Amino acid sequence: MTDDIRLAFAHPSERAEAMTPERPLRDRISLRDHVVAVEIGAFQAERGSTQRVRFNVVVEVRPNPAPLEDDVDRVLSYDLIADAIAAELSSERLNLLETLAERIAERILVAPQAMRAFVRIEKLDRGPGALGVEIVRDRAPDQPRPVPVAPEPEPALVPLVVFLTNAALAAPDLPRWLDRWQAGDRPLVLCVGAADAPAPRAAVPLAQRRIDLLAIEQNAWVLAGRDPRCVVRGSRTEIDWAMKHRQISVWAPSKIVLDAVESPSASPRDALALALWFAAGLHAEQVLVIGEDVPEHDARGLDVRYVPPGVVGTVI
Repeated sequence: MTDDIRLAFAHPSERAEAMTPERPLRDRISLRDHVVAVEIGAFQAERGSTQRVRFNVVVEVRPNPAPLEDDVDRVLSYDLIADAIAAELSSERLNLLETLAERIAERILVAPQAMRAFVRIEKLDRGPGALGVEIVRDRAPDQPRPVPVAPEPEPALVPLVVFLTNAALAAPDLPRWLDRWQAGDRPLVLCVGAADAPAPRAAVPLAQRRIDLLAIEQNAWVLAGRDPRCVVRGSRTEIDWAMKHRQISVWAPSKIVLDAVESPSASPRDALALALWFAAGLHAEQVLVIGEDVPEHDARGLDVRYVPPGVVGTVI
């Protein structure tokens, strides 16, 4: 085992002691003890059946040039590692752990923040102990890395976005509607407006904008309190992850609206217009608006359907 690989999986204090000007101590993210049942191996006995394979991966990352401000969208996601493993396992059957490790490292190092990847892969069912390989690969500092051949792309995640008026949010049939929407073939994202009670008023427009966004988020938490499947999420990273795992998201708009390169023209006081802006950013194809006497808005190229609460169960 090389010293670099040993230090990659060592305690942080040991790595700190080994730090020198020639060997700077970078930030790292890791996935440890990830076990997957895989068909892999060159021997005939390994064909036609799966065996447990354990992955330990550590990625050295480039320091972020801007303050993180506790913002999940500014860091390298752990999903990068898990997705690299899953993508390479699904691309083709391999004989060698060495090939698999190389491809995983190469896929990880395509990410701009990734500087070095340590990959340890072990077969757990082929001997008296764990049989495996360990590699370390660096991003070339002065030349672009080739993009690895990708497997067939996964179908794009096209969510169903549902805007619930306050009457719909309070409807006793809401859990049944959620059952119906969640059983469909699209991930579900819910949007709400502010509660009927007026929000506080501020003389400063920026302060008022924040107050109005927070009023929507308060109502999002009301919806979360109606059903445990409804989880309030405020970042695109969280929402993308939830869609991938077929979990329900309730949009908390502050972060995405305030961080947008092109701010929405809709005022937070017009929550439906804001939700349609958000749905367009998610590449949704259809938005359901559940409520009575809801004024129609610019559809932004979306299929917007206005459905009274009393007929949701018969129409949707």
